[in-house]
Amino acid sequence: MPLTLLVTMLLGFALSVSIAVSIGGSAMLGLAIFDPQRLVLAPKEMFTAIDKFPLAAVPFFILAGNLMETGGISRRLVDFAKSLVGGVQGGLPMSCVLTCMIFAAVSGSSVATTFAIGAILIPALIRHGYPREYAAALQATSAELGVIIPPSIPMILFGVSAEVSIGELFIAGFGPGLLIGGVLMLFVHLYCRWKGWGLQDGEGRLGVGRASRNAAWALLMPVIILGGIYGGVFTPTEASVVAVFYALTVGLFIHRELSLADLLPVLRKSLVSSAVILFIIANAGLFAFLITRAGIPEAIGAWLTEVLRSPAMFLLGVNAALFVIGMFIETSAAIIVLAPILVPVARHFGVDPVHFGTIMVVNLALGMITPPFGVNLFAACTVARISLDRIVRHLLPFVAVIIGCLMLITYLPGISLTLRDWVYPPAVVAPVPGPTPAIGPV
Repeated sequence: MPLTLLVTMLLGFALSVSIAVSIGGSAMLGLAIFDPQRLVLAPKEMFTAIDKFPLAAVPFFILAGNLMETGGISRRLVDFAKSLVGGVQGGLPMSCVLTCMIFAAVSGSSVATTFAIGAILIPALIRHGYPREYAAALQATSAELGVIIPPSIPMILFGVSAEVSIGELFIAGFGPGLLIGGVLMLFVHLYCRWKGWGLQDGEGRLGVGRASRNAAWALLMPVIILGGIYGGVFTPTEASVVAVFYALTVGLFIHRELSLADLLPVLRKSLVSSAVILFIIANAGLFAFLITRAGIPEAIGAWLTEVLRSPAMFLLGVNAALFVIGMFIETSAAIIVLAPILVPVARHFGVDPVHFGTIMVVNLALGMITPPFGVNLFAACTVARISLDRIVRHLLPFVAVIIGCLMLITYLPGISLTLRDWVYPPAVVAPVPGPTPAIGPV
């Protein structure tokens, strides 16, 4: 059965069948051929895969991101970022990265970040003389931060699949997210100076004070969401509902750029996006159930333990494998299928599961900007109105920068775990007192 599952799934990918149908169809075919009496288990396992309370955060964070886009919050965040870094050469591309970092602290979705910020900044970059292909590549790469900086939908999926604390994963994502964002901003600044781009990026830039006042409600949003999570006021799932309520209130009654007529299209768009993700999770859950029953996780774990004899080699091998897998399999599906397999092996090598979760999310997020199935690339190309093949040349330097950051995150666990250990200090286990030694005669 395992070989049939793998071959069928890969054949579906090769024939451009959707990810969810390829995964679910291979699982159904495997059951029908090898164990037809148990086909009744298929709907049960698919329902079980999505019958998890933390997954309720996925549609709400997607809805919050779409409400921010329509309600004017995204535009104000762009103006604020431009006021901070837009005055230097290459400041507009740097504003793109910084805006995506702020937007990521609420939306949790890279695709939502691509559309919300790209709709504003890609045309602005083109007007300021940047190549259309470069603008699309930059936006797709910057939006990747949407799944690294918390709250993050892939981190929620990893936490559910690997039974790891979602709160710890969220706090651990700040270090990698800030590292990648900072390195990207430095890179685009130096690259623009080398190319001679962006000499007029400061035109039309608001002052910091005015931009801050305009964006005050937008900037308060991540403070409330993340502060509530780490302050123990609400869980990450409840935070997603608070994000929707806040974005709705600000858009309707404060900025007044969101009307009741806009709500139906926003809800429809969010519903479709959520349904696609949950359908992938349901099919991946069935696939994961079958490979677990077949003993594949234990076999892979034993093989990795035998071949990769040190933690450093294990992490290098996993990174190489995940990079290739992320090019062909959607991030959510890859996490649902692979996390239960790889986390026990990571524990065997002494790798903290929260650290491993950040490595896995950052690596698979690369798949969002690598052909042939990079969802961010398709979204950015849609906004920029160009074909995918035209941005590859401009995309390669960004991929190299992210890979360099990934290596630092992999082999310097403090980037992920220092803040986690400060917020969630390890429990100190008191020593168990032994029997009192007998006192003999003096």
